[in-house]
Amino acid sequence: MDTASTSAYDDVRTAPRALATEAVHAGRDDLARQGLHAPPIDLSTTYPSYDSRAEAARIDAFATDGADPAGPPVYGRLGNPTVARFETALARLEGTESAVAFASGMAALSAVLLARSAVGLRHVVAVRPLYGCSDHLLTAGLLGTEVTWTDPAGIADAIRPDTGLVIVESPANPTLAELDLRAVAHSCGSVPLLADNTFATPVLQRPAERGARLVLHSATKYLGGHGDVLAGVVACDEEFAGRLRQIRFATGGVLHPLAGYLLLRGLSTLPVRVRAASANAAELARRLTADPRVARVRYPRLGGAMVAFEVHGDPHEVISRVRLVTPAVSLGSVDTLIQHPASISHRIVDAEDRRGAGVSDRLLRLSVGLEDVDDLWADLDQALGGSREPQVAPLREAIR
Repeated sequence: MDTASTSAYDDVRTAPRALATEAVHAGRDDLARQGLHAPPIDLSTTYPSYDSRAEAARIDAFATDGADPAGPPVYGRLGNPTVARFETALARLEGTESAVAFASGMAALSAVLLARSAVGLRHVVAVRPLYGCSDHLLTAGLLGTEVTWTDPAGIADAIRPDTGLVIVESPANPTLAELDLRAVAHSCGSVPLLADNTFATPVLQRPAERGARLVLHSATKYLGGHGDVLAGVVACDEEFAGRLRQIRFATGGVLHPLAGYLLLRGLSTLPVRVRAASANAAELARRLTADPRVARVRYPRLGGAMVAFEVHGDPHEVISRVRLVTPAVSLGSVDTLIQHPASISHRIVDAEDRRGAGVSDRLLRLSVGLEDVDDLWADLDQALGGSREPQVAPLREAIR
């Protein structure tokens, strides 16, 4: 390719582009120049090198700041070209300098906690509710961290000299409670804010634009979008990314290249999937709100494909009666899933803490997919059972 062509290519690559365009092209910008259309999957665990001096220098450079080694790959635990494509794309979608992928969302969160603990900052300030396993990891102190739970208004007062991180999730799992991320980031001062953006995705919000230094995703969910890949990723500035790469290399929580390929493919349809599923979810939230068998409906003002609702009857009976909707843990797939958080995703959280965070024993969490909304409603209608006639004056609330 001549110089003029290369320059034109670079201009197109670096010009501001809409999210839908980035979702399709980010991480793939170089393919056409290589005569490729689909991204290749590099499954190598190791790579030949006849220049051991140069390889040693690149490893030394990585050990200094965790930057991606220049030149050819060295070893699968140090980095992988297919995974790097996904990381590049996700960083572009979230509007951050970098992103670092891991074998799961919990591996990603663990790496962040280890990065802060390693510099003596073991104290964490967190706001409930969080995903149940995130809550447990913090509360149990499994990585040597100490957590102070607070409400958003108490963040500034909870910060100590050894506070290394503030963690929030908005919309929160499973209640869909929303926070003003800009106000939270202001309360953090110089302490990094980690915002779990799994439910919203960069389609609905970009926490880095509101002051979050770290954006966490369980990529297993909407980023993959098809229920066939486990992964986690942290979008952040390059300085923090270097530290995360070093921890990933040392602990081995690497993402498999095939998972990286599936995630990159998932990103290409992310805006379309999120918007279509969100339209379904908004309609189901409207119908559930009007149904006397439902005590309360929670749906974010931000929108999205998640709906939480409390029933007057037995939530376990609803779970047992669905036929089209799949009764399963997880979320963010093309098909609709329903689960009972108090029994599954948040079972590991102390019951009193769970209820205090709004996770009642009658709460059901619905991850709405891409099916026809009338078919979904027909299944929920029969699963709810009983009569649609008002029983008592029910409390019905739709958060829009």
